Amino acid sequence: MQKANRLSLWLLTCLASISLIAPLTAAPSVKQPSASERWTNLEKADSPSFRRHVVPLMSRSGCSGRECHGSFSGQGGFQLSLFGYDFEKDHKEITDDQEDGVRVDKKDPTQSLILLKATNEEHHKGKERIKKGSWEYNLILKWISEGAKIDVAETGEFERLEVLPKEIVFKKTDETVQLRVLAHWKDGTVEDVTQITRFRTNDDTVSNVSDTGEVKCTGPGDTHIVAFYDNGVHPIPVMLPVSDKVGPKYPKIVTNTKVDELVLDKLRKVGIVPSDKASDTEFLRRVSLDVTGTLPTPSEVREFVADKSADKRAKKIDELLNRPAYAAWWATQMCDWTGNNAAQLRGAGEKDFNTELSRLWYDWIEARIAKNEPYDKLVAGIVLATGRTSPDQSYLDYAKEMSSYLTKNHPADIADRPNMPFFWLRQNVRKPQEKALAFAHSFLGVRIECAECHKHPFDQWTKNDFQQFQAFFEPISYGANSNVKETVSYKSMAEKLREETGETDKKKQKKAVEAAFEKLVRAGEPAPWQELFVKRISTRKLSDKEIAKLKQKNPNYNSRVATPKILGGEEVSLTDYPDPRAPLMDWMRDPQNAYFARSYVNRVWANYFGRGIVEPADDMNLANPPVNKELMDYLAEGFVAKGFDMKWLHREILNSDTYQRTWKPNDTNRLDEKNFSHMVLRRLPAEVAMDAIALATTSSQQQSIFAGDIEKRAIGPNVGSGRKGQSGYALTTFGKPARLTNCDCERTSDPTLLQTLFTRNDPELLTKLEGSSKDNAWITELRRMNGSFSAEEKKADGELRKARATRQNLKKRKEMALAKGNAKPEELKKVDELIAATEAKEKELTGTPKAPAFNQEEVIQEIYLRTVSRFPTADEMAKAKEDLASAKDPVDGVRDVLWAMLNAREFLVNH
Repeated sequence: MQKANRLSLWLLTCLASISLIAPLTAAPSVKQPSASERWTNLEKADSPSFRRHVVPLMSRSGCSGRECHGSFSGQGGFQLSLFGYDFEKDHKEITDDQEDGVRVDKKDPTQSLILLKATNEEHHKGKERIKKGSWEYNLILKWISEGAKIDVAETGEFERLEVLPKEIVFKKTDETVQLRVLAHWKDGTVEDVTQITRFRTNDDTVSNVSDTGEVKCTGPGDTHIVAFYDNGVHPIPVMLPVSDKVGPKYPKIVTNTKVDELVLDKLRKVGIVPSDKASDTEFLRRVSLDVTGTLPTPSEVREFVADKSADKRAKKIDELLNRPAYAAWWATQMCDWTGNNAAQLRGAGEKDFNTELSRLWYDWIEARIAKNEPYDKLVAGIVLATGRTSPDQSYLDYAKEMSSYLTKNHPADIADRPNMPFFWLRQNVRKPQEKALAFAHSFLGVRIECAECHKHPFDQWTKNDFQQFQAFFEPISYGANSNVKETVSYKSMAEKLREETGETDKKKQKKAVEAAFEKLVRAGEPAPWQELFVKRISTRKLSDKEIAKLKQKNPNYNSRVATPKILGGEEVSLTDYPDPRAPLMDWMRDPQNAYFARSYVNRVWANYFGRGIVEPADDMNLANPPVNKELMDYLAEGFVAKGFDMKWLHREILNSDTYQRTWKPNDTNRLDEKNFSHMVLRRLPAEVAMDAIALATTSSQQQSIFAGDIEKRAIGPNVGSGRKGQSGYALTTFGKPARLTNCDCERTSDPTLLQTLFTRNDPELLTKLEGSSKDNAWITELRRMNGSFSAEEKKADGELRKARATRQNLKKRKEMALAKGNAKPEELKKVDELIAATEAKEKELTGTPKAPAFNQEEVIQEIYLRTVSRFPTADEMAKAKEDLASAKDPVDGVRDVLWAMLNAREFLVNH
């Protein structure tokens, strides 16, 4: 029996060396001959395959790279598809004769330009890519000698790539490991393609990789090496422990949740010990900001610290998830992901209600998050939306319904509408390709822009894949519904409105129509609204005459419509579906879907940790794998199993020790920014930062009111101000996204000089900070405690505020001039004189300082609780007391300490 097994093994090995196309049943462990073994000896060389060997070799050698012949315009009149995905095009390019020679000379193969240029025997801008007489040279020479045939049909479909070993854990720097890459084809063939595979490291400070697949350790840490062959992209984890805390030396750590268990499994491999759990105040500030975008009030901090119950953190998480601010903040983030930009919603009717439509978009999402509607159902309400809410709804009823949401008295609640069509109404998603890109980004977390023109450099998507995916969105239309003929339609209603104005001048008529349209809408009457609808798909084949007529109208008309195909899935016949988006929604709900659930999980995780399990959070591609695949799989599979329950996901993450760890690092995790061993400091998002400033400076009475009044909050329905739907100056300065591009990177957290200037002396901030006798600022509250405002004091207070604002504006002007480097000495001197004059005026108006009517220690504690949500240390208390004592007015001293805390790094970061 053993002898028979050895004979079978020998026969399979022989078959592998004899035939490259015949299906093999050999297990991956069987020794496969390498490319160099096959083609070093030209006389005994195997017959190369164009698809399996020639194209991958040219890709590995850089010939079809974007810097060379794979660029958009090619090089030297020779253009290949990027990384060699278009075999027919590349074969034609390679085998076509050229004026300066024959790229493939079948009569005298050695004189082929493809060899002469590659070896630099004939001058080549790309210099030498292969050596004459090498196995690479022989492979191409053999292919040309045998007729330079294309064999895509014969080779069949590529199935998958396998890379061995599946994981590399180095023991020391400079250690090397040789990779082995096996290509599996659907016909059963298994082939060693290591030497014709393209490799890339995702972090060369941890490891690099040679052209032949030898991985070398360059330093401690963890990354991935990615192998590219044909349509296969396969990453493998590579790491060198950062400390000696591995194996038996790793400390025993209790894991309370599955999330902790999976995170710790990875940390053990890389020798990282996680930080301790955060203090109660650190946890409370973090979870309040992350879940609700809101600072905890001072009283909330005191109550939480005083609570001695063991489950108080879990209770607080549940409480926060039930607050209106939770739904408000996460609706704002989902509006980011889905591109809710008011400026793009113009043209829905005869007059623009774009800002109000944007608000309706927000309200619809917010209502569903508030009631914890399953995520897949929420998304289906966007993806499958049409203007009319049912097939039986007439245009007249639709037009009345749209007006009902914007009527002046008692508007209808958009939340009652089963779907929300505004995602598809945007001006920047009118074309099918724009719809495809927006859909992939918003609901799959995938960037497929590259595949619009060429093969995606880091994933399996080709240009043809993109065209087939785009085909799902071809019938999605917006305007006058061409599917039905009705007595009352958009066109008839719009025409009637124009006629009723009685105007013939176009400009005057336009204004009159807008006024009439608005009047109808505000009264809740039917008005000519355009609608989102799905064009009926015709299966009739057009005649040549019809095609010629269409091309005459549109020279870019393409009579060949791609068959819709799900990304990484099967082709779909749209005649089986009244709405082509329906199969996409079914595919996304499939538990085996690799993107839908994972994209949401990843974005939620990124919100809580400052980076995703896949980073960037919206760039899920094969060459950008999760830093912890098991963790991603657990959360995504659990999310689907729990019926896409959003709150389940939040609780699963927030209740873990991983989330609740302190930001303070230890010796092993000081440099760790991607394995979640400690909390990484994160700048507050723009809306959260603006609300934090407002909460820190408002009166004690107004704090709880402001925290719950979503209408006044930046985290809430602040969909943009002004005609263009742009956010205010402060929000823009702190990185609020414009929602114009398919990229989560629109929201920025990088610190800038303008942010520093804003928190130091911007009039908007100073107005919130300074207070007056008429507003609800905390400083005003203290002034009232310290003595009532007389008529004279009110007048002096107004003059004092004016003088302070003048001084701060002058200082800001000076700082900006110095920052730009164009300040003239005489101008600076004049500004300094003005600053001195305003300071003298302030001194005069301040008058004789009063003794404080409040407890200094309590006020200092209040400042710290308002800003950094913790009590001051003994040193901080002593320093603050000194500052108050040195102030000529006790309230001015409090104001200055509060201003200093607003400018402290600790205030504007979540830790």
